[in-house]
Amino acid sequence: MTTRPTPNAPAPDAPTSDVPTSDAPPPDAPVPDAPTPDAPDAPAAPTASIPPAATATAAARAQGSPAQGSPAQAAHRARAHSFNAAAAQYAANRPSYPPALFDALEELTGRPLKGARVVDVGAGTGLATARLHERGADVIAVEPGAGMAAEFRRTLPGVPVVRGNGNALPLACHSAGLLTYAQSWHWTDPALAVPEALRVLRPGGALALWWNTEALDVPWIAESARRVDRHFAGLNLSAEKRNFDARFADPTGTLDFVHREIRWSRRVPLDLHLANLGSHSVFLTDAEERAAAFFAEERRHLLAVFPDGLVEETYDVHLLLGTTPTA
Repeated sequence: MTTRPTPNAPAPDAPTSDVPTSDAPPPDAPVPDAPTPDAPDAPAAPTASIPPAATATAAARAQGSPAQGSPAQAAHRARAHSFNAAAAQYAANRPSYPPALFDALEELTGRPLKGARVVDVGAGTGLATARLHERGADVIAVEPGAGMAAEFRRTLPGVPVVRGNGNALPLACHSAGLLTYAQSWHWTDPALAVPEALRVLRPGGALALWWNTEALDVPWIAESARRVDRHFAGLNLSAEKRNFDARFADPTGTLDFVHREIRWSRRVPLDLHLANLGSHSVFLTDAEERAAAFFAEERRHLLAVFPDGLVEETYDVHLLLGTTPTA
């Protein structure tokens, strides 16, 4: 990525790559776009230059972002921002993704990840970015949150990360072959994010969205999910977790998505399982005493199922992949 610092801004804080970026700021950025020079998590970086993007679309959208309106919008925004204060907990306890997922990406795109120009959007602490990098992809991460981006840099110091989000990608037109959203598309506005993906992708490129979800056909997981639903009775969490069809991903129907489901599991200590659950936005924004009471009760339930304190978590990864026209 070749970058050019904006006037009066500190130098970039990520390794450089040759993916061209845009000067456009992300809409609704929760914090400034770059850390201050004395920020403890900002390593020194070489001075670089940023060519402007070939379009001003992202900047126009950033200027026209709607203000917070309904209480539901405010709550959604609070949940989206909650990860920044819990980035270390997120990185330490969230599950990664199985090799079969990345095999499926190669199969469905018809191209190897090795050497592919990939942009991982809403990268968080880099769980998916790390797997893409291990497969040999030339990957750059886009992350809107300061706390998550700082944790990303600590975890993956050799991979570039830029501040931005999917509604106004800070990338030039036709600069990537694959855009990935791991556990993050639901934080975008598809009416903005789909056109942005089409702008940034090369002809024949692909947009890949995926989520780790609980395998609700496993009895103990279904029972735990019902307890969580009761705890957050005012939210329709079950519906949130099952919206994986093409109409959810792209209400305009511009892209033709293929759906693939991949099951996998991991065996973890009970404390790690509970910390994983606690890293979800609904718990991060819950009242502290109320959440503590829930987790004490949840521990009791799970010890009855797993008396040795080792929990077998089973996941279904839902992958949606849409390909752009070749010409």
